[in-house]
Amino acid sequence: MAENITIRSIMDGRIATYRMLSRLYLKEIDREYLDEMLKMRCPINTGNIDVDQGYRLFHSYLSKLWERSLEDLQRDYLTVFIGANTTGHAAAYPNESVHTSPDRLVMQDSRDEVLAIYRAAGLSCSDLWNNGEDHIALELDFMKIMAEHTAAALDAGETEKATATLMTQYHFLVDHLCSWVPMLVDDILKFAQTDFYRALGHLTKGFVEEDRAFLEEVLAEEIDREKGMADRESAYV
Repeated sequence: MAENITIRSIMDGRIATYRMLSRLYLKEIDREYLDEMLKMRCPINTGNIDVDQGYRLFHSYLSKLWERSLEDLQRDYLTVFIGANTTGHAAAYPNESVHTSPDRLVMQDSRDEVLAIYRAAGLSCSDLWNNGEDHIALELDFMKIMAEHTAAALDAGETEKATATLMTQYHFLVDHLCSWVPMLVDDILKFAQTDFYRALGHLTKGFVEEDRAFLEEVLAEEIDREKGMADRESAYV
């Protein structure tokens, strides 16, 4: 694994971003959280087109709030993710199973897979699980929790534990978030009526791409070693 100090300096930003994304997908925004977002610093020229577009749209929308903006946002959340006020109840359904199963149904294989991952990581059921274990908010929250575990391990000098938690995050990104977030975002951009939720879509897509690249860089040796072991095992099959 790359230098611990460098990795630790990035953890807090990862935790904060995953926390924000998870909250915005979980439920409609309220006044308290909207006020928090008004304090958000929006980076520019990060090098990722979707990340930059997401922050630009957030900044533009939040700088032009009016007396009914909160009502507009709450209505748009229901339109985008629930299918309210749309023909045929079409929406950007926020569960992985809908986007990866042949019949576009919830509670399919991906739900079982992520549930097993949560349990293997020692997580117990919470109120969030009522939305379905493969809900985008819960998958993003899982990444936040695992990043917190990495930070704690690094602070305690437990490099092996930190590496293991980062590998868990890497595989979760590759096997789950990166496999279906682009499809979800396509639907978000199709149904969103506000730049706020268009921003959320762009930022989510760009951030998971960038986070995967970050993990691939810091875990390059471990990923190569794992791939080599898999290749040797397949040679004997």
